[in-house]
Amino acid sequence: MKDSIYVSKENYLKAILEAEAEGKQVIPAVLSHWLEVSAPAVTMALKRLKRDGFVTIEKDGIVRLTEAGRETAYRTALRHHLVERMLSEIFGMGWHEIHEEAERLEHAVSPAFEAKLKEKLGEGACPHGNAVLPESPAERKRRGEVPLSEAQEGRRYTVTSLHERDPKLLIFLHGAGIGPGQKLQVKSQNYDQTVSIQLPTGDSILGRPAAEAVWLKQEKVGPRD
Repeated sequence: MKDSIYVSKENYLKAILEAEAEGKQVIPAVLSHWLEVSAPAVTMALKRLKRDGFVTIEKDGIVRLTEAGRETAYRTALRHHLVERMLSEIFGMGWHEIHEEAERLEHAVSPAFEAKLKEKLGEGACPHGNAVLPESPAERKRRGEVPLSEAQEGRRYTVTSLHERDPKLLIFLHGAGIGPGQKLQVKSQNYDQTVSIQLPTGDSILGRPAAEAVWLKQEKVGPRD
């Protein structure tokens, strides 16, 4: 459990934005789990954020960003995105290594340095395959993507992006040989909600939480497939 003093306003707002993007209803328990802080710490933080006009809290406990909260969350997400790209494209760090480092550095990026990073890096996805603004599952599916947990048996896919909020998951996926651009074949969607896949390095089985975090695009098939 993290000491709540190190979890800033920006961390909370960005977490709400990311949770909404994953299609989740944001309640205090979700933030407690995602940010690894105690329930009382989350309650106190949300009271401050509501007081300062960054969030609203519905009667059913759902937390929503106000316009000011969403703008702040976006600026933090942009800085995080730029730092990840800097660490990968300039310093050569692996995609599974950069998320936590970017979490620390994003709060130290000044507007001037942000402008320099944007000038240097230009437009582009982060090393996990994601845009600056998190995208909802519906938006991803409209673009022809599907989570590994819903991929069709026997089909071949290319990994397009990964949910990146959990650094332990990123390390796990890297160890399993799964990353952006990786090709794989879905062997079976199993009764126990695991997914059996075939990679160039061999076969692997992923549980549902990991499979839901991996987004794919089906490879084009020939007339006989």
